[in-house]
Amino acid sequence: MRSPHHITAHPYTNPYEELATLDDGPPDHGPLDEFLREDLPDERGEAEAQDDPWAPPNHRRGSRRRRRGRFAGLPLAMKAVVGLVVLAAFLTLADRWALLYAERRAADTLKDRLHLTAAPEVEIAGFPFLTQLADERLDSVKVTVPDVAADRVSLAQVTATAKDVRLDTDGPVSVRGADVPHLEGDVLLSFADLNRELGASQVTFTGEGRNRVRARGTLPVAGHDLRLRAEASIVREGERGIATHIAGMRLEIGDLATYRPGARASDGLHLSPRSVERIARETRKAKALLSIPSVVRRLGVPDSMVREALRNEAKLSELTGTPRFAQRAMKLNLIDLALDHPELLKLLGFDPALLDALPRLTRPVLADQLSLGFRLPEPPSGDVRLRDVRVEEDGIRVRLEGAGLAVGGK
Repeated sequence: MRSPHHITAHPYTNPYEELATLDDGPPDHGPLDEFLREDLPDERGEAEAQDDPWAPPNHRRGSRRRRRGRFAGLPLAMKAVVGLVVLAAFLTLADRWALLYAERRAADTLKDRLHLTAAPEVEIAGFPFLTQLADERLDSVKVTVPDVAADRVSLAQVTATAKDVRLDTDGPVSVRGADVPHLEGDVLLSFADLNRELGASQVTFTGEGRNRVRARGTLPVAGHDLRLRAEASIVREGERGIATHIAGMRLEIGDLATYRPGARASDGLHLSPRSVERIARETRKAKALLSIPSVVRRLGVPDSMVREALRNEAKLSELTGTPRFAQRAMKLNLIDLALDHPELLKLLGFDPALLDALPRLTRPVLADQLSLGFRLPEPPSGDVRLRDVRVEEDGIRVRLEGAGLAVGGK
């Protein structure tokens, strides 16, 4: 056991005094504490931030800045190409606008100069247009004129293309006229228009071969609708006209008779086969026909046979039923009998008013009603000619040529 003088004595310390020393001054801060304090706003900054109004972020400013940055980064050659493309686009737009304006002005001028009912369609070919205008020369101009009046019909369409047109100008914005050294085109006389314009006769026209037209329809005569049949050949007449020669013209009066205008032996009013058959069956009509001496002579029947047939109905039926009698009966020109024996034709079923109107339908009268002829209007200057007439499915088409034409000018 140790003695008391070997124990080391320690001075007495109060633990509360040690805790009090911790508040003697601001503590020392390390690098981490300094870093964290820089990111935290102080109380004053926090208050000012709360007082400022809120505004949305501006993304356009950054977008424009990025676009400028991208364009600024393009090479100089690329910038030049982009500029040329934009310039070419503006020049092309200006050229097309000037072209449309010139086409409209040309259409209005042609309408006034040629006295047209409607403005034509004008197409100026070639590019660029402004250089042609500056040179006072157009490579090609196509003009389409609808509904041109030509005698009693209207031309459905006149199309012409002019080459190397020389302009008479007072500058690029003032064109006085034009000289056309040569043009080519065609003229269309539409069957649809013919059917409409000549519709009073209810006749339709159709093509038949290269130069033939067939007419079919009805023609009102003295209150009767007569079936019309005719053929027309189309030929060129002179250098600006078209003529039609009508052939095979006939009017059918139901199944009673057929009328062919003209002075030939086969022309006139003739009974149809059905009418001859009815005469053979109906005794009254047969006796009335054989009781006229002039008719008997034209039929070539001996007088003895006629007298026997008028007394005996069996003999009458035998005579009128022969093919020879039928053929000769259909050759009778009933127009000759209409004046001297109107009662006979009335007995056969003819209307006296119709018999009176038919002789006035002469070949020239009917041919004029069916005529498809026309003449092109004579131009103020130069020469226009028609060439190569042909019949197509939709109408009559004629080739057009012209030279030395002028529009407007001094």
